[in-house]
Amino acid sequence: MAIVRKAALSLGTLAAVAGLLLLGGIIFNGTVAAITGFGGSDSRNPDIATNRQAEELFKEGRRIFRFDTFGDQAFWGGQLRLHDAIKGGTLGGVGPGVSPKTALAVGLRVDVKALPKSLRQALAEGNVDLDDPATTVALLKLNSVVGVKGFFNGEDSLSSVGITCAFCHSTVDDSFAPGIGRRLDGWPNQDLNVGVIVSLAPNKKPLTDLLGVDEATLNKVLLSWGPGMYDAELNHDGKAFRPDGKPAATRIPPAFGLGGHNLATWGAGWGTVTYWNAYVANTQMMGIGNFFDPRLNDPEKYPIAARTGRWNIRHDRDLITSKLEALHFYQLGLKPPEPPRGSFDRAAARRGEAIFNGKGKCADCHVPPLFAEPGYNAHKPDEICIDAFQANRSPDNGYVTAPLHALFTKSKRGFYHDGRFPTLNAVVEHYDGCFGLGLEAKEKSDVVQFLKSL
Repeated sequence: MAIVRKAALSLGTLAAVAGLLLLGGIIFNGTVAAITGFGGSDSRNPDIATNRQAEELFKEGRRIFRFDTFGDQAFWGGQLRLHDAIKGGTLGGVGPGVSPKTALAVGLRVDVKALPKSLRQALAEGNVDLDDPATTVALLKLNSVVGVKGFFNGEDSLSSVGITCAFCHSTVDDSFAPGIGRRLDGWPNQDLNVGVIVSLAPNKKPLTDLLGVDEATLNKVLLSWGPGMYDAELNHDGKAFRPDGKPAATRIPPAFGLGGHNLATWGAGWGTVTYWNAYVANTQMMGIGNFFDPRLNDPEKYPIAARTGRWNIRHDRDLITSKLEALHFYQLGLKPPEPPRGSFDRAAARRGEAIFNGKGKCADCHVPPLFAEPGYNAHKPDEICIDAFQANRSPDNGYVTAPLHALFTKSKRGFYHDGRFPTLNAVVEHYDGCFGLGLEAKEKSDVVQFLKSL
């Protein structure tokens, strides 16, 4: 009985102590929360604050990606006067103007969510003149043309135009009509004909002076690119054509699925995603910012960059650098889209995965789940049995191991940096011969289905 009473006493004591601890814990924790802000729902809680900061940074990065020109309208509008070509002579510009039909034909896209309901209805009913440049100007005023931002004076007249990251690295889902739909950020615009668009500029002198060529030569280069292609090294090395006479332009790459990757471009050594953002914003979009890469100060390899000093760009007013963090964060958050339902054979893909990871040796370089090297993701040309032209335009003279996710979004213009392989079958055939894999026809077909499933 004594033992029972002691046990009861002990349990009662423990309960009392537990109650005091609970009460004391509430008081103590409440005091700590009041003093330090570490309470569960307090806005100063580190986890909550970090989550909120991440959300705000992502949203800011999306805004920058979609709508920030970095001040490049000073170049595209102020110098090249592209806005005058868009307006045409009847609206105070020059030439015939750019109608919506023409704009869509050269790959420009329209964000349907930016259009008011009345305009969507009029478009659906065919009551909008798509042959009138004034309609294009109206779409610009609505900020609905993906990647292109119009600037208007007090009289609502288009006074300048600039471009954003979305110009090349976004498209739409065509949910409303061909070329009109919801934004698909990070997708390469495989129909965007940058060369044709730039060739419309009324004043090309800034470009001819930079490249040291006449206007006829410039136009020949621009018109050689074609849809979905762009040359991001031309204004540094001046190499407009490959030794075989084909254009030196490369396919516009995606901006999604780059989390965990080191090098993010076709050529090795240029840098990470955030390096490339700074490179493009300053040297390709012609934004107003600061940029430094002494490797470009090489008169033999990069004669134009060395001559013009564009390896060390400095502005008192920097509209780029402060935005690189949020822009980088947003892009790393862009996940690759899933392949469309029914676009590949699931059973064949499962067999292909085994070959990919085994006999095919594909995973030696395209390591799952990144499907690129987790480290220095680049190889020399002879390692992959192709010519060195594009590799030698990059600082490290190599080719980046490109990620393989969502190949359906980037296959319209062929595969590899220059689209030299028209199909995935051609890619597999190339590596089968290059590495002497000895894959059977069925095995090659299965690997292709696996690649389509990624």
